[in-house]
Amino acid sequence: MVKVYVPIDSTALSLGAERTAKKIIAEAQQRGLSLTLVRNGSRGVFWLEPLVEVATAEGRVAFGPIAPEDVTSLFDADFLNPSSASAKAHPLYQGLTDDIAWLKKQQRLTFARVGITDPVSLDDYLAHDGYQGLKNAIQLSGEAIVKVVTDSGLRGRGGAAFPTGIKWNTVLNAPADQKYVVCNADEGDSGTYSDRMIMENDPYVLIEGMTIAGIAVGATQGYIYLRSEYPHALATLNEAIRKATIAGYLGENILGSGKAFHLEVRRAAGAYVCGEETSLLESLEGKRGLVRFKPPLPAIEGLFGQPTIVNNVISLATIPIILDKGAQFYADYGMGRSRGTLPIQLAGNLKRTGLIELAFGVTLRELLYDYAGGSASGRPIRAVQVGGPLGAYLPEHQFDTPLDYEAFSQIWAVLGHGGVIAFDDTVNMAGMARYAFEFCAIESCGKCTPCRIGSTRGVEVMDHVIAGKQPAKHIQILRDLSDTMLHGSLCALGGMTPYPVISALNHFPEDFGLSNKQAAA
Repeated sequence: MVKVYVPIDSTALSLGAERTAKKIIAEAQQRGLSLTLVRNGSRGVFWLEPLVEVATAEGRVAFGPIAPEDVTSLFDADFLNPSSASAKAHPLYQGLTDDIAWLKKQQRLTFARVGITDPVSLDDYLAHDGYQGLKNAIQLSGEAIVKVVTDSGLRGRGGAAFPTGIKWNTVLNAPADQKYVVCNADEGDSGTYSDRMIMENDPYVLIEGMTIAGIAVGATQGYIYLRSEYPHALATLNEAIRKATIAGYLGENILGSGKAFHLEVRRAAGAYVCGEETSLLESLEGKRGLVRFKPPLPAIEGLFGQPTIVNNVISLATIPIILDKGAQFYADYGMGRSRGTLPIQLAGNLKRTGLIELAFGVTLRELLYDYAGGSASGRPIRAVQVGGPLGAYLPEHQFDTPLDYEAFSQIWAVLGHGGVIAFDDTVNMAGMARYAFEFCAIESCGKCTPCRIGSTRGVEVMDHVIAGKQPAKHIQILRDLSDTMLHGSLCALGGMTPYPVISALNHFPEDFGLSNKQAAA
């Protein structure tokens, strides 16, 4: 029987995938045709969603984007036999999915199964190398597991890029009767969705990664702190956890090893600041999400005062392939101290948006033009914000910067969570700088004065600049204010708000009513 794949990912659903799937079933029944419909995850080719695939001996053949009204024409073209001349002549025929240039040029490690498997099918996961990393891990000591992670060069994919192995080693060597593994799944940066895609489309890889982390450091309890706006991820994770527990991949005696690890999903509080690890821990404990002073670090005194691993979804979801293929396999990708791959999320004014996984070293220009195809409006791309709402704005002359933590640091920018948002030449960068202050003012937890007061004053100063009131004077105030927030804020929310503000001012002074000479003064 022919297998037809229609994604169940949130993005695909928002573009009509559910209606397309139902229409395919109804049309097949009406025509007396038999097929098996599989609801897989999205491959991240959002500009082709809903992407309908048909399994063949040569691989899956893609058609897209398929709206419900396109389904009848698919059947008329005999799409269930995609090698036929009529199917190939269909205007939405894309050929073999793996040969689509967007996908063919990627280096998918963390996202190897995303879009391939049924997200909640444990059998599917196992058939695609799932749980090989865990099986290797239970044969190793905690120290040996941590060494593999350290040697891989994996750094935190949540934004701070702290070496994962060092964090794990600290927790491993912290004496305690109870330790925890916490996954920061409160994905709140604008233009980012890689965490959501893992949780909705390959939940077992996150579960496996957290289980390996628990075994490595002696933690028996894990929590996924999930963004409250992700209902599909919540349902998928809970179903996957249930099945993994029944099958012995979670619980008191994992795969007969005598080692225990339990896992729960907790919904987040709906505040951006709870993406900061100590604020997250406060919220997870049932308190208001306020940032904690450091030290002590969460690795020493974290959840309920106990040693705690706090890692991002992508960091933890990358662990299984490292334990399966080995540290060197992963470290062979990337450049400099940025090892492995990064899931890059393309958004904003672009023709082709979606998720790409590539080794560190690819340039912004390659992403914007080779993958994204330039702006959706057809106008020149003027600025790109990388790293979420607190990331710097990069002008065209910086588009050849390789995606590398150190290379970005040298131009006073951050990679963050890998979100890339593009703006064409109609954007007003003074308005974008004002938005950064406004965002911070709304999302500040209020604990420290530089962030709480500085962001509000920043909005007021920007209003004067935009209104043309003594721009030189107010821009000096703007720089002084940003300096205070940068060096005086308790966490990265206030500390990074100056990045978009100052980068917009430095690179696009004309939008602030200044000449290049005045901006440099």
